[in-house]
Amino acid sequence: MNNQPFKAAQRADFVGSFLRPQALKEARARKAAGTISALDLKKVEDAAITALVAKQKELGFKVVTDGEFRRQAWHLDFMWGFNGVDHAPTKTGLPFHGETAMIDDTFLTGKVSMGATHPFIDHFRFVNELAGPDAEAKLTIPAPAQFLAQMIMPFAEENTQKYYTEKEELIDDLVIAYQQFIQAVYAAGCRRLQFDDCTWGMLVDPAAVYMWGVDEGGLREIQEMNLAINNRVIAGKPSDMFINTHVCRGNYHSTYANSGAYDKVAKVLFEKENVDAYYLEFDDDRSGGFGPLKHVTGDKMVVLGLITTKSPRLEFKSLVKERIEKAAEYIPLERLCLSPQCGFASCEIGNRLTEEEQWAKLRLVQEVAGEVWG
Repeated sequence: MNNQPFKAAQRADFVGSFLRPQALKEARARKAAGTISALDLKKVEDAAITALVAKQKELGFKVVTDGEFRRQAWHLDFMWGFNGVDHAPTKTGLPFHGETAMIDDTFLTGKVSMGATHPFIDHFRFVNELAGPDAEAKLTIPAPAQFLAQMIMPFAEENTQKYYTEKEELIDDLVIAYQQFIQAVYAAGCRRLQFDDCTWGMLVDPAAVYMWGVDEGGLREIQEMNLAINNRVIAGKPSDMFINTHVCRGNYHSTYANSGAYDKVAKVLFEKENVDAYYLEFDDDRSGGFGPLKHVTGDKMVVLGLITTKSPRLEFKSLVKERIEKAAEYIPLERLCLSPQCGFASCEIGNRLTEEEQWAKLRLVQEVAGEVWG
């Protein structure tokens, strides 16, 4: 795998999502109430994204995103763009620690397929134009394994079996749909794609056997299934597209869904998943130590998520540097980068900090990266 373009891009990085400006939140509420049109909302989104990309560049970032400003949630809107997928307001939500994530229930209504196009293609074109010659646009989407989990976990299994009696058939359709999407977004100019993936975080959680309704052997089979679907999709990408992955434990209104160190999944995830880089959470004790990084194979990069997006508290620069040094005991420093551990607003509600506190976090990332890597 050739990581040179990734290495050259930036040592200071971020995952993807940003706090929605108040004007955008108000416009979305007015659209939901029927007082403005979809076109009116798009104009507000366009203006907010234009300002966001300008701010990212001002802070020195060479890879930019649209902040996921057109989405309700980091993963679900992507799924809604395919045939055979629908959603409805949730009545129960998803359990997070201390709060219930009230995001739409998302489910199958037929066979999954790409269709003529996907909304995210135009979303990418817009931010790609804003990136210009001095930056590169990155697109973040849920990993294939994440899409699969949405449809086969115990809460969804009964509905999914109306359309897929065999899990392998659903996997085959997802692989085809993802590969078609990748070819389409590549044609639109995308060379840097990120798979956001909570499935590995779920698998290391102490309650994983209960969440999945299996025993420890079943969890190992799910690891192999996740690896297989992700790698099958990656195998069909163009040779000059870089696919990275962000491994998450849940990020909703500064709460989390799962805990657990990487040890249980390291040999499968870090040794065998064919991505170019891993964005990994290491912002608190829930993520465990750096030891599993010894399993990261080849010349794959690791982006250390040492700065938390869940709190406005600004980390001490010296302590961040010390942690980078500890990580470098397991993987060479030249294969490391620095970022916040997750997005600032994985869902529209956002985390519990202000926009200025968000930017202070990213200034810190830039300062530390500059002093560590030059």
